Amino acid sequence: MASDYYAMGPDNHAHLQRILDRLNVDITAKYEAGQAEHGGLLCEKPGMLEAAYSEVLDLAVYLLTLMEQRDTARRITGRDS
Repeated sequence: MASDYYAMGPDNHAHLQRILDRLNVDITAKYEAGQAEHGGLLCEKPGMLEAAYSEVLDLAVYLLTLMEQRDTARRITGRDS
């Protein structure tokens, strides 16, 4: 049955837990660093939509740059994948 292919098994749950654990650590550290730098209550700050959009643009630049670096490394090493 095709739906069995998409079922969550123990390996999937373990992988998800590693992701959640990492995000918990990283988000906590990032939030606390931002609090130390900027102060105030984030959920009450104006301009959050614009700030988020700026972060999305940064993310796109980082991802495209990483893709270029990956492609360069593939060309240098002669690997196609």
